[in-house]
Amino acid sequence: MEDFSMTLRHFLIFLNVCDEEGMTKAAEKLHISQPSVSQAIKELEEHYQVKLFERLGKRLFITPAGQELMHYARHVLSLTNKAESTLRGFSSHSPLRIGATLSVGESVFVPLLCHFKAKLPEQVIFSRIHNTTTLEQYLLQDELDIALVEGNLESEYLREIPFMEDELVFVASPDSKQTMSKKEIAKCSFIVREEGSGTRNLFEQIMREHNITPRISGVYNNSSTIKQAVMAGLGITVLSKKIVEKEIIDGSLIEISVPHINFRRNFRIVHHVNKYITSTLELFINTCHEMYS
Repeated sequence: MEDFSMTLRHFLIFLNVCDEEGMTKAAEKLHISQPSVSQAIKELEEHYQVKLFERLGKRLFITPAGQELMHYARHVLSLTNKAESTLRGFSSHSPLRIGATLSVGESVFVPLLCHFKAKLPEQVIFSRIHNTTTLEQYLLQDELDIALVEGNLESEYLREIPFMEDELVFVASPDSKQTMSKKEIAKCSFIVREEGSGTRNLFEQIMREHNITPRISGVYNNSSTIKQAVMAGLGITVLSKKIVEKEIIDGSLIEISVPHINFRRNFRIVHHVNKYITSTLELFINTCHEMYS
């Protein structure tokens, strides 16, 4: 193709087709015609000499080449937006978008944000708490600048920096035994976090390693409800020791020791490998290490 140069418009249209999983919905969202969307995708494919989408039946599927372009296109548009917001007003601070998993959120996140805000009182912060899988998607889609997670990540486009150690423990209502064998723990009913949770993934991984198939009697998406259910004797659970520390001290929960079963992990700082690390982001990373390393 002669004299063709990439434009932000091409990337914007391409990303909307990816997100909407179709050209018709992308056209509606962008308020342009479907032929305009089709033409932009065609120009991209001709320029790079690759197929970005495959149509199977009535559905559109992104190809491996399309997946690769998607990450770069998001990064380009993100940098463009940051440049515009910065140049439009040096006196205003761009919001720092920080995510955390529930385990991090219920143990160290708020004190960390408070400590960081004390260093930069004028800095605007937008924070959100979700499970590891959801935060991974937000980082890849540039809906977050950085996240604090404990679960395993799938994408090769994310950089991980450990900043503190954590341990999960078995906990139960006060009338339970404080020490159990593997056979006894295998007979217990467990109340666990939802799929996609780093805590759930580690729990299942370690139990598999010990040839234990846990009996699951409840699945909740927050630790507070899990703790209430366990206190009521509806089952036992595995949670971060930092989250149940207070309840263990006041006697409303007890820790169960099971010989040879340990749940250790690291809380990690995560950002996209192509993320431009501003001085503000660097200060936040350093604050994590300063407080918890």
